[in-house]
Amino acid sequence: MKRFIETLKNIYKIEDLRFRIGTTLFFLLIYRLGSFVSLPGIDPAQLQNLEQQTSDGLLGLINMFSGGAFAQASVFALGIMPYISASIVIQLMGIAVPYFQRLQKEGESGRRKINQITRYLTVLILIPQASAYLTNLHYQLPETAFAMKGLWFNAPSIVILTAGSMFVLWLGERITDKGIGNGISLIIMIGIIARLPQSVAQEFVSRFAAGGLVVFLVEFVILFIVFMASIALVQGTRRIPVQYAKRIVGNKQYGGVRQYIPLKVNAAGVMPIIFAQAIMMVPITIVGVANSENLRGVAAALSNITGFWYNFTQFLLVVAFTYFYTAITINPTQMAEDMKKNGGFIPGVKPGKKTVEFLDTVMSRITLPGSIFLGLVTILPAFAMMAGMSQGFAYFYGGTSLLILVGVVLDTLQQIESHLLMRHYDGLMKSGRIKGRPGMGM
Repeated sequence: MKRFIETLKNIYKIEDLRFRIGTTLFFLLIYRLGSFVSLPGIDPAQLQNLEQQTSDGLLGLINMFSGGAFAQASVFALGIMPYISASIVIQLMGIAVPYFQRLQKEGESGRRKINQITRYLTVLILIPQASAYLTNLHYQLPETAFAMKGLWFNAPSIVILTAGSMFVLWLGERITDKGIGNGISLIIMIGIIARLPQSVAQEFVSRFAAGGLVVFLVEFVILFIVFMASIALVQGTRRIPVQYAKRIVGNKQYGGVRQYIPLKVNAAGVMPIIFAQAIMMVPITIVGVANSENLRGVAAALSNITGFWYNFTQFLLVVAFTYFYTAITINPTQMAEDMKKNGGFIPGVKPGKKTVEFLDTVMSRITLPGSIFLGLVTILPAFAMMAGMSQGFAYFYGGTSLLILVGVVLDTLQQIESHLLMRHYDGLMKSGRIKGRPGMGM
């Protein structure tokens, strides 16, 4: 406790860090306040039916990521997820489209162009999503909930929902520039955490009513173990030694030192889970356009989030997408070329083709346990629900929400520790340091 207080004092002494943390909290507060502002023309007192409809299934997951804004018909109802979808599309286009490949190699100017294109694509995604969201509102709510009808309500609401999501994106970018941590990831995380107190309270009430407070405590112990295992997954690395040749320039000697290439056990982050969940929505879509009893049976089996076929299929998809996403984000050929240009080599491995084969083999081997563990994390909420937990509380046992929480917290703490160490203060941990980690692939 004494060290914790001392660390807080050290953080307060650093004016820049104090300003960044305050700015981050201020922008996050604006986001949370906006989540409770309902669309104009809707009676907030009649939104209870919408909250009940979005408490389970996929809509419940979307509502959790938006921090409850989805179920409250808020101006931030669509949240930041359309931007995530646009980022994934642009990232995949960077593999297949030569124009985006050139932009990726242009450095800072190319990055700015890609960001601008991503914003335009986000708007194009938001417009149909806003229309679909309003259609769902009309289906779920009674006519008396709407003060305006038809085009007079839909047109302004589409504009407001689109502008609201773009404003959330702007808040995230300002947090990244002026605050601490990755703003987009922090906004997603704060939306997930906002649902945690309500989920814990519901679980406590249900267990208390059934006389199972011991079971409630056991659930928290298991949750703690799952968090520890997820941290190990996020932080796990395989260090590949690289030796650099000595070079003498004038009176100075360069190189001759051994460094390491940290290869992540889970280099794909949460992207395989996002891809798998998107693919799992295909059966539901097929049922919507086809009128076949056989298809309905298959779709029903693949839509039951606690069923065997849903979880088995999702597990296989996560494993496959982990290999796929790792392959497109980590290029052993480029790594081998960069080492060769800088006079580096892996001890015992010939430069060139042999180095590429060695790096590819190592990545394949460490990705296998990482992908299996990621698949298990994905289906853990289903096991938690089958054990009798409420769906809202079970979501914190795995899946995208768990990995986002762990990843964002570690990333933010690592940035705070960097500020402390840069000014010759002690880090956040008593011994050792928080490992740096790459972005979350958002």
